[in-house]
Amino acid sequence: MWTLPIGYGEYMATAHGTVDSPLAAEEVFRRVSDFSTTEQWDPGVVEADRLSADHEAIELGAKFRVVAAFMKTKSELIYEITEFTPGKRVVLRGENATVVSVDEITVEPHGDGSRLNYHADLTLKGPLRLMDPLLGVAFDGIAKKALAGLTTYLSA
Repeated sequence: MWTLPIGYGEYMATAHGTVDSPLAAEEVFRRVSDFSTTEQWDPGVVEADRLSADHEAIELGAKFRVVAAFMKTKSELIYEITEFTPGKRVVLRGENATVVSVDEITVEPHGDGSRLNYHADLTLKGPLRLMDPLLGVAFDGIAKKALAGLTTYLSA
């Protein structure tokens, strides 16, 4: 199950989603805190790599390169884990020359499995910020597809 209230923050596109999974919370967290897996569940992502020197550790400061395709254009963002509570919560900040993305993921036990809560804020930089409301409209479809992919990814 997932829900997706999409809205427009004061100056940003935002998405909130909930995914219930039959997997244990620890496994769900392991899968999603490693942002090099986004290519496996987000249909808008065409490449995802871990950039950190220690390719095994998912911890504060770990970095990832994520390339998303949108309207026949590819956009590369470099994400860094800025907050990390092992097994429970991760916040990643992604950035390039035109956009900043902040993704917060929390995971908790729920019934026989787990519940993942996903919150993403996307903000354009500089004069492009005037286009944030339009970004919000486009982000709606992108977020729905990503959460549907995440639901499938976490179902087995």
